Order: sequence, then C-alpha cells, then structure tokens
Amino acid sequence: MVSETSLIKTLITRLSTEFAMKDLGSLHYFLGVEVQSNSQCLFLSQIKYALDLLQRADMVGTKPITTPFVVGHHLSTEGKPFSDPTLFRSLAGALQYLTITRPDLSFSVNSICQYMHAPTEDHFHALKHILRYVKGTVHHGLQLHRTSSRELLAYSDADWAGCPDTCRSTTGYVIFLGANLVSWCSKKESTVSRSNAEAEYRSLAVATAKVAWIVQLLRDLRRQMPSPLKILCDNKSAIFMAINPVTRPRSKHIAIDYHFVRELIANGSLKVAFVPSHLQLADSFTKGVTKPQFLLFCNKLHVISFTTLSLKGGDKEESSSDSILDFK
Repeated sequence: MVSETSLIKTLITRLSTEFAMKDLGSLHYFLGVEVQSNSQCLFLSQIKYALDLLQRADMVGTKPITTPFVVGHHLSTEGKPFSDPTLFRSLAGALQYLTITRPDLSFSVNSICQYMHAPTEDHFHALKHILRYVKGTVHHGLQLHRTSSRELLAYSDADWAGCPDTCRSTTGYVIFLGANLVSWCSKKESTVSRSNAEAEYRSLAVATAKVAWIVQLLRDLRRQMPSPLKILCDNKSAIFMAINPVTRPRSKHIAIDYHFVRELIANGSLKVAFVPSHLQLADSFTKGVTKPQFLLFCNKLHVISFTTLSLKGGDKEESSSDSILDFK
C-alpha cells in the first residue's frame, strides 16, 4: 500500500510540472498570519500585523486595557463628525482583517465598521478603545488542537433591538468542530425583530445555515458527521418555537427561518438545547460584557497568548476538550 507521504510527494511533483510553483515546506507565515506548531496544536496569530497597526495609529506607547468594548454601551449616528474620516476607515478596515485570528474583537470591530460612511468623535474613541485592548493583547491568537473528534457544537445568541438608531438586533454565533473554534460571526440583523424571541430565532436560523454549510463542506471532503448536530441557545421561547409546530401561526412573519430550522429538527439532523446566559459563549459577539465574563469566554474560545502557549509547551488534547462547555 502506498503511504500518505508518498502520495503527498507525488501530488507536489505533479503540481510543480503543471504550474510555476514549488513546495516551501511547513507553513510559518501567510498573508499576515503567523503559524507556530508543535505535536499537539497550531497557534495562529497576527502579532506583526497588530504591531504595524498600532504603529500606523501612533498608539504603540498607549496604556493597555483589558476589554475591547464598554459594557452596556451602544454606538449611534449622533455626535460631532470626526475630522479625518479617511484615517478612521483605514484603521477600522485594518482591524477587520485582525479578526481572522482574534474572534474576541469581532463584536467591537463590527460595531465601529457600521459607521464608516460618517464617523463621529465617539466612533473614533471606540476605535482607540479597541486599539488599546490590542496593545495589551498583541501576542494573543487562536489555538487549534490536534483532535479526532468530529462533533459540531454551535452557540447562538442575539441582542434584541440593541441599535439605538434602527432598533435592529445583533446576531452572534460560534461553532466548534471538536475542541476547535472554526467559525464565528457578529452581525446586525437585516430587519427589525418584534420580540426578543424573534431576534433569538433569527440568530438561531443564521447559525443553523452556517452549520449546514460546514456539514456539506465536510461531506465533500468525505468526512461524515455524527447526527444530530447541536446548537445551544439561551432563550427558551426561541427553543420552544423551533421544537413545537403548533406555534407556526404566530410566527408567519419569520416563516422562512421557521420552516428551515423546523425541517432539520424534524428529520433528526439538528438538536436545539438550552444553555444558561452566563455560559453562552456567543454573548460576547452581540454586546459588551463584563471583564470576568469576557476573560472566561476568551479562554473557552481558545484565544490565548503565545507566551502562555510557550510556557505550557502545548496543551494536551484531553485538557483542551475540557475547556468546551458540554451540555447534553
């Protein structure tokens, strides 16, 4: 039997004969993303990119802070226009790229990017708040563990009517494959929800669609997933709507989302379960949370410092799997 190593070498050789390319060896740096690896995990970071961003913003010597967003604070269109909108857009756009390996920045960066067309002084202060957080966590990145688990677990959450200008809600979700965070999102919903349950249900539908896409991608890669898939939600009304078909007449205005989720639950492909709000990992993707809660969520999302990883010498798979909150 031909070994996997021989097959890889054969593929590389054939690619080099067909295309102007060569094997550069193990991955270390690609498009601003730095990769450190050992036998147990990969560590993805953008340390150099973050330092360059702080240099561009002239905030290398700024005082660091521990959270990227103020608890209970919501940005709005009101306020004095910022004097240099081009600078604001440049820095905000650069922060968007930093979220590739920094899911802890997703909500705060999404919040300021909604006002690129007309930034105010308050928006720039919020941007500087994020940069001060980046200054204190410049060596942080995303840790991916070596694991054989194929279990998909998603967390879905929404902040109802959080936007003071439009009363639209913010959707957030995180998706784990085994112990690894593989997808996350923080986004303002496209329509106004008439209740908290409706906002949570729309968020549930968005997370369900993403989970379905990941499952199909893995199937194309010939990786079968255990069923049913699990999504954790902290709103019992939204869960009740998803499980009980008798609620359909009261949810006709979200009929598409309703039928999409209900169909997957009915055929046994999806299971929606309850998770307490203080353990809802998607909570930090919809609003500013307190420092203890934010630090807890960062740990559960495996957003850690490279110095911590170096001291530990790489986490074991057994210990890493314990850091994912498990609800049966």
